[in-house]
Amino acid sequence: MLGNNATSKPNDSRRSIQSVETGFPLLAALVDAGVPLTLRDLAQRAGMTSAKAHPYLVSFSRVGLVQQDSATSQYELGPFALQMGLVSLQRLDPVRVALPHVQALASKIGHTLAIAVLGSHGPTMIHISEASYPVHVNMRTGTVMSMLHTATGHVFAAWLPPKVAEHYIEREIGDKAVVTSISALRPSPEALSALLQDIRKTGLARALGNPLPGIDALSVPVFNHSGNIVLALTSLGPSSLFDASTNGPTAVALKECAAEVSRQLGYRPARE
Repeated sequence: MLGNNATSKPNDSRRSIQSVETGFPLLAALVDAGVPLTLRDLAQRAGMTSAKAHPYLVSFSRVGLVQQDSATSQYELGPFALQMGLVSLQRLDPVRVALPHVQALASKIGHTLAIAVLGSHGPTMIHISEASYPVHVNMRTGTVMSMLHTATGHVFAAWLPPKVAEHYIEREIGDKAVVTSISALRPSPEALSALLQDIRKTGLARALGNPLPGIDALSVPVFNHSGNIVLALTSLGPSSLFDASTNGPTAVALKECAAEVSRQLGYRPARE
């Protein structure tokens, strides 16, 4: 049946297939659940009766969007839906997805905001949105951040596989291309392990006056559909202007931005 999408934008006058839009909540419910569901549970999650949901599920099954287990009668996403998801994930560029969110957030918080990826030398800044006020920070596109002495590096060290993190930590020793602290004292394995555990618990890393005195920073991870860290979002500013508290507005905004980018990359946090 042709009709207008009730949830579309007010000025969207394009024709649409209303029955497709009506049945869509069933697919959304399966994606959100992440596990097979009975007809009753699926219909309830989609906000419709079982009698209304069943014909849609029959049609979705015929085109491979949904499949039903013959033993349990439960429904789950079908092979074509999985193929669609894989193709979409393969085309996703984390930086391209993150960029508009980072630019919007930079305008909102007013502080320098950067995107870092894991390069051959270590965590490398590949985009920097400058602060709305003058700030003298020796950081530019291509700057490599220490895994041991910067908030950006700590984020990667906390969420990379341990052996990979260890490789980059060992690699940076003596590498003049890596931005490190003035003292460059290496923390003990016990101290580093405790620090990274705390970072994973709070969901972000902080650097207070390190590696640059008077400059504080916060950094958060961005994950892909496999749960692997692909980016770090780092904000920084002078200690007198920058709120580096773990539950302050800048930290909250950073976490929300990273969570949305991760969601668009297909990341689904583990359910407690």
